[in-house]
Amino acid sequence: MRIVTALLVALGVLLVGCTPLASESPTLRVLLIPADGGTDGGTIADYRPLFAALTKSTGIVFDLKVAQSYGAVVQAMCSNAADIAFVGPVTYLQASQRGCAEMLGVAVKSGSSVYHAVFFIRRDATIASLADLKGRRVAFGDINSASSFVYPIAMLMAVGIDPARDLGAIRMAGSHAGSLSALIEGHVDAAAVSFESYDKAVRAGMPGARDLRVLARSDDIPNPPLIMNTTLSASTKARLRQALDTIAAQAGVAPRSIRGYGGGVVDDYDTHFSPGAFAGPAAKMAMVDNAAKGAILQKAAAR
Repeated sequence: MRIVTALLVALGVLLVGCTPLASESPTLRVLLIPADGGTDGGTIADYRPLFAALTKSTGIVFDLKVAQSYGAVVQAMCSNAADIAFVGPVTYLQASQRGCAEMLGVAVKSGSSVYHAVFFIRRDATIASLADLKGRRVAFGDINSASSFVYPIAMLMAVGIDPARDLGAIRMAGSHAGSLSALIEGHVDAAAVSFESYDKAVRAGMPGARDLRVLARSDDIPNPPLIMNTTLSASTKARLRQALDTIAAQAGVAPRSIRGYGGGVVDDYDTHFSPGAFAGPAAKMAMVDNAAKGAILQKAAAR
């Protein structure tokens, strides 16, 4: 009888431990797109303070890593190799459409949750409009980046420029920082980046960044979101949303810890942000289909 009792007690302990969170790893894996090169001085440093603050409020440990590419984040989410991710709008849509991810939250600053794709040129350039980029050399970032590739390409198409046919040369720099560097170093005549990445470069004292100016700015694009793997338990998702939704009010969390894309301090995170807000930008970016991407990559490879 004592043996039976002992077994029942042991079983009871195991069952108590089998809560939804305990059935998952006590450490949640966070994967970040390589928006600014992915170094410790880049994307990881941008988001480490935020996740440290979330650890204080939830007790959950977060293991932050940067992916080699935007596409690798989608693959990781869909193969259950990542639990949370910081992604661009295009990457979010790709993962969401495959049923791998759902929204966790979007950064809010001054009541706004949008950012912009921007074409930069050197301050002394004679280029006056997007149409003037015909025959010019242009740098872009990752092919799955909304603000350093897809949206800028759509902007060119909107003014009648076929990038693969009409640009003088295309340089795929792989990241926002790489695109800016190509422009500053004189390898191209214009560079497509997010304004947030440019602002970060200026704040970091990147040589030559202040010698650039805006040629054209996109319409509003919803901020790059934090997303969750759909396989996480409902209780874990709720816990994460609650912690992020109240992060600005958490005792002991310094305002400078609440950061967003580009490492800039933000006011808060909106965990009720509507995924439908991505529909408008998505429709515009749909012009950049696989055929267009393939032709652009082929031209870039021929430079």
